[in-house]
Amino acid sequence: MALWYVVQTVGGQEKHVLDLINKLVDEELIQESFIPQYEVKKRIQGVWKMRSEVLLPGYIFVITDQPGKLREALRSVPKFTRLLGNNDVFTPLDDQEVAFINAFTKPDHRVVEFSSGVMEGDEIVILNGPLMNQTGLIKKLDRHKRLAYLEIEILGRVKTVKVGFNTHQTPFNEMNRRKAM
Repeated sequence: MALWYVVQTVGGQEKHVLDLINKLVDEELIQESFIPQYEVKKRIQGVWKMRSEVLLPGYIFVITDQPGKLREALRSVPKFTRLLGNNDVFTPLDDQEVAFINAFTKPDHRVVEFSSGVMEGDEIVILNGPLMNQTGLIKKLDRHKRLAYLEIEILGRVKTVKVGFNTHQTPFNEMNRRKAM
């Protein structure tokens, strides 16, 4: 049975290392390898444009049923790579961690798509995107950068990740705000 593992590398080098893994490691060892990403809107020369950014810097995910052979094969990659685990035992992601990634992405498209919603008082209402029915995961919003910060656990480590999110005031709140002025 194939399990999900995390290959750690240097942040900012994920794409280069993934290309090397795909080139140098026997394709029989890996069923899927990917860098989870998220969509975000960035203002470039005054225009908002959609971009993809790395969700978990320094992490590459691989699905394999041969972690021992994969470990050996990673030694041929001339960049820093190691399978994450404890005491030299490679630890696969547990079912909840896999389910979390699969809830937000799809095979062959491992990108958390942009979500949007409205603020109704102090409450966030998600209107579309993968954050629908997931408001409990949102720990913080940065409305100016159009980001939601989520806290997730991966291999026993709590990580804060950013995902693209745009909020609007509801028309009712906007009217009340104007009346208050």
